[in-house]
Amino acid sequence: MRSAKDQRVGRRVLLIVGFLLIAANLRAALTSVGPVLDMIRRDLGLTAGEAGFIGTLPLLTFAAVSPQVPRLARRFGTDRMLWAAMVALLAGIVLRSLPVTGLLWVGTVLLGAAIAVGNVLIPSMIKRDFPDHIGAATGVYTAVIGVIASTAAGIAVPLAGVLPGGWRAALGCWAGLALVAIAVWAPQLRRSGMPEPETLKPRAPWRSPLAWEVSAFMALSACGFYTMLAWFPSIVVSTGTSEDYAGWMLFVYQIVGVVMSIVVPLLLTRLPDQRLIAAGGSLLAMLGYLGLLFAPDLAVVWALVTGIGAGTLFFLALAFFSLRAADPRSSASLSGMGQSIGYLFAATGPVAIGALHDATGGWTVPLAVLVGVAAVHTVVGLRAGRDAHVGV
Repeated sequence: MRSAKDQRVGRRVLLIVGFLLIAANLRAALTSVGPVLDMIRRDLGLTAGEAGFIGTLPLLTFAAVSPQVPRLARRFGTDRMLWAAMVALLAGIVLRSLPVTGLLWVGTVLLGAAIAVGNVLIPSMIKRDFPDHIGAATGVYTAVIGVIASTAAGIAVPLAGVLPGGWRAALGCWAGLALVAIAVWAPQLRRSGMPEPETLKPRAPWRSPLAWEVSAFMALSACGFYTMLAWFPSIVVSTGTSEDYAGWMLFVYQIVGVVMSIVVPLLLTRLPDQRLIAAGGSLLAMLGYLGLLFAPDLAVVWALVTGIGAGTLFFLALAFFSLRAADPRSSASLSGMGQSIGYLFAATGPVAIGALHDATGGWTVPLAVLVGVAAVHTVVGLRAGRDAHVGV
C-alpha cells in the first residue's frame, strides 16, 4: 500500500505534468494556421482580408473573453475551468477541421475562447501551486509554449502534404494533444472546492494604477511580439534576401525567445525587483528595430537581439500577473484585465504597422514607430517592474 508521502508526490507529479500539457495546448492551434493559410484561402475561395481575419479573430476573442474568466473561476473553480477549457479547445479544433466552411469560424472562436481561459488562469494557478517558484514555473510555462508553437508552425505544411485530409488534417491533429491534457488533468477536478464566499472576492483591479501599468506592459509586449511575428520576414525580404532565409530569421527570433524564458528566471532570483530586466528587454528590442532600420543587411544579428528582447518581455508580461498580485484570486483578476487589454492591442498592432508600410511604401516609418513604442515600453517597464502588489 502506498504511503501518504508517496501519494502526495504522485499527486504533485500529476499536477506538474497536467500543467505542462495545458501550456503545450495554448498556442499550437494558432501557430499551425499561418503556414497553411494560402492552402485554406485557395480551398475555400477566401479573400486576402478574410484569410487574414482567421489570425486576428482569436486575438479579438482573447480580448472579449479574458475579463469574464476570473468571475467564472470564482464560481466553478480554477481546476474545473482549465479542464473545461481543454474540452472546448478539443471541440474547437475538431469543428474548425470539418469540411463545412462556416464551422471554420465557429471553431476558431471556440478555440480562441478556450485558450483565453488558459491564458488567464495559468498565472493564478502558478501563484497558488508554485508560490515559491513563480519565476521558474513561468519560465517553464513560456518555454513549453514557445517550443510547441514553433514545432506546430514548422510541421504544418509537411503534415498537410502527407495526411489524407490536407490542411484540415494538419490543423485537426492537434486535437490529440488536447485530449491527452483532458485525461491527465481530470484528477485535479477532485480538489476543486466550493465557490468562494463573496467576501473573498478581489476588487476589480481597473482602478489600480499598478494594474494599468502591468496591463500596459502586457499590451506593448504582445504588440511588439505579434507585429514582428507578422512582418519580420517581409522586412528581411525587402533587403533582397530569399523567402527561405527570411523564414529562418523568424525561426531564430522565436527560438531565442524560448531560450530567454529559461534564462530570465535565473536572473530574477538575484535582483530585488524586475525593473532592470524590464527596461533592458525593451532597450534590446529598440536596438533590434534600429538595426533593421540602419543596417538591415545584418538581419541575423537583429533577429538575435530582438529575439532576446521579445523573449524577456514576453516572459515578464506573464510573470507580472503572478508577481504583482497579492494572492491567486487577485492574480486571476489582474490576468483577466491585462490579457484583455494586451491582446486587443496586439490585434491592432500588426494591422497598423502593415497600413503604415502600405501608406509610405517602405519599412522606414513602421520601424521608426516601433522604436518609439519600445521607448514607451522602457518607461512602463520601470513602473511595472517595481516590487509592489495590486491590492485585493
